Amino acid sequence: MGQFFTKYFPNVVPIWSGDGGVTQAINETLYMTVLTAVVAGILGIVIGILLVLTDEDGLLANQPFYFILDKLVNIFRAVPFIILLAIMTPVTRAIVGTGIGPTAALVPLIAGTTPFYARQVQNALLTVDPGVIEAAEAMGVSPPGIVLRVYLREGLSELIRVSVLTIISVIGLTAMAGAVGGGGLGNLAIAVGYQRYQYDVIIVSLVFILAIVFLVQFIGDFFARKTHH
Repeated sequence: MGQFFTKYFPNVVPIWSGDGGVTQAINETLYMTVLTAVVAGILGIVIGILLVLTDEDGLLANQPFYFILDKLVNIFRAVPFIILLAIMTPVTRAIVGTGIGPTAALVPLIAGTTPFYARQVQNALLTVDPGVIEAAEAMGVSPPGIVLRVYLREGLSELIRVSVLTIISVIGLTAMAGAVGGGGLGNLAIAVGYQRYQYDVIIVSLVFILAIVFLVQFIGDFFARKTHH
C-alpha cells in the first residue's frame, strides 16, 4: 500500500502531515464548516422565523419590518461569494486581526451563508400545514409556542434537508475561501496542487472534499427520514 501511494501520489506523501499538510488542510476545512454551520445556522433560523412571522399572512404581520428584512436577505444572497470575500476584508481584519487563514474566512463565510440559510428556513417552514397552525391559534397557543411546537416540530424533516443543502454549500465555499488564502483543502488544491503542477495533490484534496460532502448527505438523509411523518 505504501508503494502504491509513493508511486501514484508522490507529492502527497511528503506533505501528508505537518504544517501546511493534508491533515491540517482537512482539519481547517472541518473547522470552517462546523463553526460556520453553527453560527450561520442559529442566525439563519432566527431570521427565517422572523420572515415567516412578519409576512402579510404571518402571526405577527408587519409589512415594513418584513420588507426591510426581506430585501437585506436578497441583497446579501445576490453578492457573489468571491466578491464578498474581497469587500469584507476590512471588516474581517477589524474582527479577527487578520485577513487570511481559516479564522479570517469565518467572517465572510457566515455573512454569505446566513441569508442563504434564512431563505431556506423560511421556505421550509412555509410547507407546514396552515390548518395545524390555525388549530394551535384556536387553542390559544402563543406565537412563541406555535413556533416551537408547530413550525419547528412539523417542519423538522424539511429543516434537516435544507440544513444539509446549506452545509454542503458551505463546504464548497470553504474551498473557494481557501483559494484566496483561507486555508483548508481549497488552499491546498490551489496553492500547492495547481500552482506547482502537482495534480495528485488536487485529486487528493477533491477526494476528501467529496468524502465530507457524502458523509454530511448520508447523515442528513438518515435523520430526515427518521423525523418525517
